[in-house]
Amino acid sequence: MNQQPQFGVIFDMDGVLVDSYESHFITWRDSCRRHGRDCTEAEFLIGFGRTSREFIRETWENPPDDQWIAAFDAEKEQRYRDHIALSFPAMPGARELIHALHSAGIPMAIGSSGPPENVHEIVRQLQVDEQIRVRISGADVVRGKPHPDVFLKAAAGIGIPPAHCVVLEDAPVGVEAALAAGMKCLGVISAGRTAAQLEHAHQQVQDNLLTVTVDLLRTLAAGDHSKR
Repeated sequence: MNQQPQFGVIFDMDGVLVDSYESHFITWRDSCRRHGRDCTEAEFLIGFGRTSREFIRETWENPPDDQWIAAFDAEKEQRYRDHIALSFPAMPGARELIHALHSAGIPMAIGSSGPPENVHEIVRQLQVDEQIRVRISGADVVRGKPHPDVFLKAAAGIGIPPAHCVVLEDAPVGVEAALAAGMKCLGVISAGRTAAQLEHAHQQVQDNLLTVTVDLLRTLAAGDHSKR
């Protein structure tokens, strides 16, 4: 009997494991207002999926220094964690998929642009601490998405070659990062996203992970779905 080749799964976090769009927007907007800056939803969408530090440095007129950005980011992310703790918005199907992959012996990792505290909180809320041991956050890399560093580090952590990894992503910059890493990508069309924004993903699902199975991801990992 031929053994099927091993593959690995790397989850983005926001918009994939947790339906966090509204919470992130509210806390980003409110944090900006506390510091005398208005933030529109359109502006927020441009940076959603990237590290705050990179987004602020690259898009704000006369961006503040690194110390200010770090303090702002810490304040905003604490507000976000407080917000989701009130009613945790797990992505439908996330727990079930993680448990199914774990039962099948499929290595998993998280590759997120968020801070490690956010990753820890989402893992705690989902109760998947034992299932997902490798967790790469925005603090673990110098270059965030769309650079592939987060996903490459996650693949190394689970011991699976990038070409045999499938990334689940909801952000255009995340899809770009997955492709740059040489990985397959399943686009999750979550809140604030459209199918057109994720057109470069190898495959797409809408709104949740309820239709995503181990076999679907295995087939995606094994297929020749080159994206240029």
